[in-house]
Amino acid sequence: MTKKLSTKKPLTGNRRSHALNATKHAQKPNLQKVTINGEKVILSAREARTLKKEERSS
Repeated sequence: MTKKLSTKKPLTGNRRSHALNATKHAQKPNLQKVTINGEKVILSAREARTLKKEERSS
């Protein structure tokens, strides 16, 4: 069972054609399954990268 730690949600907006037609569009966050201390969690790629950097520095 994986726990979702990230609170990130999709950014929403419109795609615009040359005729200025608007179509709904969502940019979804880059969520990854990562193992931390033997426990699987779901984080964004940026959060996982930051945690990895903090582990190396300490």
